[in-house]
Parts: sequence; structure tokens; C-alpha cells
Amino acid sequence: MDITSILLNLLTPSVFLVVFAGVLIGIVVGAIPGLNGAIGISLLLPLTFAMEPQIGLLLLGGIYMGGMYGGSITAILINVPGDVVAAPVAMEGYPMTQQGRAKEALYYSIFSSMFGGFIGVLILILFTPPLARFALQFGPAEMFFVSLSGLIIVGALSGSFLKAAFAVLFGLFISTIGVDMIAGAERFTFGSSELRSGISVVPVVLGLFCFAEMFLNIGKKPSEQVPYRDQQISRMTVVKDILRQRFLVWKSGIIGTVVGLLPGVGTTLAVFMSYGDAKRVSKRGIPFETGNPDGIIAAESANNATVGSSMVPLLALGVPGSPTSAIIAGALVIHGIVLGPSLFVNRPDVAFTFLYGMLLTVVAMTLIGAVGIKYFSYILKIKMEYIVPTVLVFALFGAYSLRNSLFDVFIAIALGIVGAIFKKIQVPLAPVIIGVVLGPLIETNLARSLRIAGARDMPLVQYLLATPLSMGLLAMVIVLLLVVIRMRRKEQAASKETNNA
Repeated sequence: MDITSILLNLLTPSVFLVVFAGVLIGIVVGAIPGLNGAIGISLLLPLTFAMEPQIGLLLLGGIYMGGMYGGSITAILINVPGDVVAAPVAMEGYPMTQQGRAKEALYYSIFSSMFGGFIGVLILILFTPPLARFALQFGPAEMFFVSLSGLIIVGALSGSFLKAAFAVLFGLFISTIGVDMIAGAERFTFGSSELRSGISVVPVVLGLFCFAEMFLNIGKKPSEQVPYRDQQISRMTVVKDILRQRFLVWKSGIIGTVVGLLPGVGTTLAVFMSYGDAKRVSKRGIPFETGNPDGIIAAESANNATVGSSMVPLLALGVPGSPTSAIIAGALVIHGIVLGPSLFVNRPDVAFTFLYGMLLTVVAMTLIGAVGIKYFSYILKIKMEYIVPTVLVFALFGAYSLRNSLFDVFIAIALGIVGAIFKKIQVPLAPVIIGVVLGPLIETNLARSLRIAGARDMPLVQYLLATPLSMGLLAMVIVLLLVVIRMRRKEQAASKETNNA
């Protein structure tokens, strides 16, 4: 089956309908607090059994792409990220909404997602085999350095460094609760069987961002709420501005692609790394976390770029790169398709239809998002007394649906109270999420490195620096640390000059 016939098959009304339906479902599911593309794919997976494998795959791929973008809608409008990866967008998008620039923030989100999605899918099409081999080079030592570099990003976030350090330590503490996956010892469980399985990142995100924001909105007077303003701004104005930041878009897309390749690290780290890098290079003169569009451009470009890269190890090696791609792998197996290098030989129709069809999901996401922004912003017209209970109900459902556990609901509510207190005393919440996500990765990979080094009868440092890749990653960690220190010193000098003036 040649490429021309594959492309002709893609340009049929039935394929367009399936792709648009999948993207629309993904956007809706992604915008609901606590839900994400993985849950949407799980719910619709049975529908694909009656479809042709390539068509069913495109439906799931559309949900994946749409879900990545959907979380930014509620993040921008009501400061409630639909998913953890939308947290950086909330940090810049919601201040823009408070300034009456909600439509502008939404435009930045959808068009940055479009560019990031195209970058990720094009790299998926052109470089799947070599990128898959590159991903195989990452052992425990390399993964440890990558995770450590993500932890350093905390220093690049705005606000007090001491408060950010406290927040990330709090997140790291949360990540240690449960049974140690290496030694099998219980930590901070206090005899509770529920705590043995640890605390997932989903109830943490829902508690700190969703519940905390809604708790703070309870009892607010209408004059204190963010009003709806019909901002007069064209789509092309935003697109031209994003194109002026094309270097940031490409760099964020490449960060999303490379980090998205790594199983277990994926999207969350890529988004925060891109956001931290944007803060370092931004020349707009607008402080971050006060409504700087560069933060949205970087985060959303990296976010949607990871969709393509997470599929690379799945298609080329049969190794899922993310929970969502693992569910898609299950769909392929049910259809009797063997994943790995033989996929491109035995079933090229499935492989190449999916590869090129993912470009259609980006087009569908862009059209739905660009047209729907006018209607998305109408959320701000709804009175807060209706928004609060509605969001809380969806958040409760999202917390429960992860593991069908009421305990996760109680955790989310408790952390909602903690998050509200943190907001009152200006402790940043993003470092908590970074700590929760990266804590297990740092600990597990360091423990594995220790065991492998012991088995090989060599010092830990020698094992950690045994390959050129690990030495390069260590150099990257050191450079990032120096850059963050320099950035902090510049901020302190600027604040002193402002105070003296």
C-alpha cells in the first residue's frame, strides 16, 4: 500500500467525521477537572472493536490530541486545570482572564497547541526508528539526571525561593507516602491500608488547584468575581505574535518531543521544563505568573508535541511511552496487530494511516478550538454560585474515577484546604506538583543505580557517569543550576533597584 493511496483514504468524509468526533470528545473530557485523554480513551475503547483498526486508532488519537488541549480551557477561564499538564497555562492564562484578556489567552493556547502538535506529529512521521533507538539508551542513571534537571526548574519559577523550596519539599514528602517500590518497606502509612498504595498525582492536582480555587470563591461577592469582557482581538494578531516567537515554539516543541519519549517522565516534566525555559529567555518585559503569553506558548507547544513523541516507542518498539499510549496499545492487540518493527512491514496500512492521520487530528483540534473560543469564554458569564458546585461535583468524580476510591476524594478535599491556605500565604503550588511527579522517578532510579553499581562492584559515581549520555545529562543539570542561580540574582538586583527607586 503506497503513501498516495493512504492519503486518499484519509481524505474521506467518514475519516473526517471520526477524527473530528474524537478530538471534540477529547477537548470536552480534557476540560473536565480530574479527567484526561486516558480516561476518555478507556471509555470509548469498546467502540473501536467494530471499526477498522486504522479508523479506530484515529478515533483514539483524536481523543488523545484533543484532551491535551482541553485542560487549558478551564485553566485559563476559572484557574482550574483539567489535567496536571495545564497547570503552567493556569499560571499565565488566569491572570490574563482577570485582566479582561480571556479570549486572547485562549487564542494563544489553541494556536500554540496547533504548532506543538504539528511539530510532534511531523517528528513522529520522519524520525520514529532513530528516536526509538535513542529512547532505549536511557537507563536508571540517565533517567535520574533527567528527573533531577526537572527538580531544578523550581528555582526558575516566580516568587520567593524559600517558599518554592518548601513547596517542592512538601511535594517530595507526599511522593514518599506508601510502600517503597524497591525495598518494599512502608513509609508514613500510619497503619492505613489506603495509604499503602501512595497518593496519586491526580487528587493532589485536583486538591491544590481545583478544590482550593473553588473554596476561595465560596462566598465571594459578584463585584469580586472575574467579569466577562468581550475582548476585540483577531486570531491573526495572535498567530503573528506566536510566529514572532517561533524559536520559542520550536525549542518547546523539541523539549516536548525528546522528554515525551521517556516512559514514566513524559508530558508533565516536558511542560514545566519548557515553561521554565520560557521564563529564562522571554523578552516581553512582563513578569511571569502575571499574564505573560510566552508561558502559554511554551507550555502548550511542549504539551501537544508529546502526543507524537509518546507514540514513537509504541509503534517502533512496542513499548508504550505514556499511560494513554498503553491503552492505545491494548486496542491494537485486541485487533490482532503485533506492535514493534514488524508493524511497518506486516501492517503498513495501519501504521502509515495512523501516522499521517494524526496530522488531521491537529487540524481538527485547531478548527474546533478556534471556532469554539467565543463560546468557551461564555463560562465567565455564569454566576460563581453555579460554577462552584458544578466544578466541585466534576472534581469529586475525577478524584474517585482514578482508582474507584473514596480515599482519593478525601485526599483531594484535604489538599484543597491546604492549597487554599498556601494561596493565602503566597506559597506557590506548581513546585508541589513537580515534587510529587519527580519524587518517585528520582528515588526509584537512584535506588536502581545503587543496586546495579553494587552488583557490578563499582562506586555509584562511576556507574552514574559510565556513558557519554549520562555525562552529557550531568553537564545539562549543572548548566541549568548555574542559569537558575544567575536568573535569581538578576531578579534580586532588579527588585532592589525598584525598591530604591
